[in-house]
Amino acid sequence: MRQVVLDTETTGLEPEEGGHRVIELGAVEIVDRKITGRHLQLYMDPEREIDDAAFEVHGLEAGFLADKPKFAEVADQFLSFVGDAEVIIHNAPFDLAFLNYELSLLDRPGTAKLEDLCTVTDSLALARRKHPGQKNGLDALCRRYEVDNSARDLHGALLDAEILADVYLRMTGGQMSLFGDDDDGLAETLGEREIVRLPDDRPATIVVRASTEELVVHEAYLDGLDASAENGAVWRARSRDRPGAPVP
Repeated sequence: MRQVVLDTETTGLEPEEGGHRVIELGAVEIVDRKITGRHLQLYMDPEREIDDAAFEVHGLEAGFLADKPKFAEVADQFLSFVGDAEVIIHNAPFDLAFLNYELSLLDRPGTAKLEDLCTVTDSLALARRKHPGQKNGLDALCRRYEVDNSARDLHGALLDAEILADVYLRMTGGQMSLFGDDDDGLAETLGEREIVRLPDDRPATIVVRASTEELVVHEAYLDGLDASAENGAVWRARSRDRPGAPVP
């Protein structure tokens, strides 16, 4: 599965009414829940002034952007990067409003809306479902999931996308492999270990089964996981997949 974590910086808050434009795009690639190191960063000349409030957020000046390409010149590069992926954006409606406005200015068939080209997931909406009533901005999530955001003095599209990629993976289950990325290295290491065989005359293993009360408590705990986890309780799903497993 390929995912792209995306963020933008803009000249202001209103794309259509205020004519505000995208000035930076940052995107980070995730494949099979691993950050690949492949990323995209694009600066663009917005052909207009930048609001003071926006400048205070990202620190990007019109002078720095003056020699950068226009959005129309990098649109194909951007669309190629995100086209076959699930795109993850924090507070997606904000970024989508700007990106769709930019796409509408291209006046090209088939590129009217980003949602028409790829699946979009709002990580802010996901965080609010998992942590109702709590702060779910990117900085708050970094504190909650122990993600280092010490370099985030100013907002930057690529920096924020990198931070969000780490937050998203932790928020949706973290690392999938218990032993990390190097499965081949793990197999090689295990292959080098001496095999220890238990004696044939060892005592029979004592099996202690859960009481009815303990099973009730366990099922209640799994019900809680079903309600809070994005994909439900993995333990319950795996138990049902095992031949002969009891069905609650």
